[in-house]
Amino acid sequence: MNLDGTNIMITGGTGSCGKRFVDRVLNTYRPDRVVVFSRDEQKQFQMRQEFPVAQYPNLRMFVGDVRDRDRLHRVM
Repeated sequence: MNLDGTNIMITGGTGSCGKRFVDRVLNTYRPDRVVVFSRDEQKQFQMRQEFPVAQYPNLRMFVGDVRDRDRLHRVM
């Protein structure tokens, strides 16, 4: 599977599995955009330290809960 040029949204992206997936995608492929959607602002902050904007401009972070349909649709 080739993820180059794709748009990817990961719900729960700051958890252990999500974080590993983001790392793999960003360091193996060249996606147009990777969106991390998570409830945990602190973990998003920590993750951004590991994936700085200057190095990973295609990574976007959004705070939200998958149970909030309106927020989920806005992010998509």
